[in-house]
Amino acid sequence: MTLKEKLSEARQQKSALFAFNFYNLETLKGVLRAAAERERAIILQLTQSSIDYMGLTPAVSLARALLSEYRVRGWIHLDHSNSIDLCHACLDAGFDSVMIDASERPFAKNIKITRQVVRLAETFGAHVEAELGYVAKLGQDTERQGFTDPARARIFVDETGVDALAVAIGSAHGFYRGEPKLDLTLLQKIDETLGIPLVLHGGSGIPAPQIRGAVERGICKVNVATEIKNAFMKQVKRSVNENDNIDLRTVFPPAIKAVEAIAASKLDILA
Repeated sequence: MTLKEKLSEARQQKSALFAFNFYNLETLKGVLRAAAERERAIILQLTQSSIDYMGLTPAVSLARALLSEYRVRGWIHLDHSNSIDLCHACLDAGFDSVMIDASERPFAKNIKITRQVVRLAETFGAHVEAELGYVAKLGQDTERQGFTDPARARIFVDETGVDALAVAIGSAHGFYRGEPKLDLTLLQKIDETLGIPLVLHGGSGIPAPQIRGAVERGICKVNVATEIKNAFMKQVKRSVNENDNIDLRTVFPPAIKAVEAIAASKLDILA
């Protein structure tokens, strides 16, 4: 089953896939252990910075090998690329899906760039995600608002042919200063207007009831990254501070378990 088919199925069933970013072998293992134990399909995500760190071919090979080892149904997705060339390279490397994020460009330019990637991905039979609206990235102003307008979103989808759309409804990347409040009324209107799978970015820190409410109103993919990094690094720091052990093979396993616990807690929201 392709990711496009899986997300369409999720929309019909009012369910969603969690999409977890991974950064190394250890974070990948933690995510996959949680998915394997629950027999849940997931999406594995890589950003350009993670690809630069791990290497494109090693990262994809590692993800494919561990998906097979843990017997997890999963898809590999390029998260937040602003480069058509990177999308092409990832598709050549065997990614199932790419996100082209031109959301900070003018509306017409966002359409043009996204349409190019959609046409490129069609030759690979791959899935394409784009973004419309303002979802604050790390270091950006979380107080600024630029929610997705349903009418403009309709034009965007019609003009680009994109498979899934990340929408701005009150979430943000990174940690929240207070409890986030998603505009579920707006989300429902977007869903009714577009009729395609919608994506929630900034899933770290959003309360479970809001995630369930968003899924009931059209969200089919929920991204989680910040909590994965945070759980891993906090446990590594704790282990290093508690003793002088320099053996990575004993320092990293507790951090893998910390990542597994975070991934499990997210998957259990939609159990």
